[in-house]
Amino acid sequence: MIAALCFGLGLVLVIEGLVWAVAPNMVEQLLVFLRELPLPARRQIGALVMVAGAFLLWVAQVFGP
Repeated sequence: MIAALCFGLGLVLVIEGLVWAVAPNMVEQLLVFLRELPLPARRQIGALVMVAGAFLLWVAQVFGP
């Protein structure tokens, strides 16, 4: 359980670091875009991303080894 949690967190950090290393200007533009969105829209985007992540975890659990 702890190993899987560390693996998942490490994977997120690698992907985050890769995005910042490869396209920092795009990240800054995205942050400006998100800052201009109203708070309810940002919350809705966050909820949709969370649901998509939970769905991917479920798919991995069902079809994984």
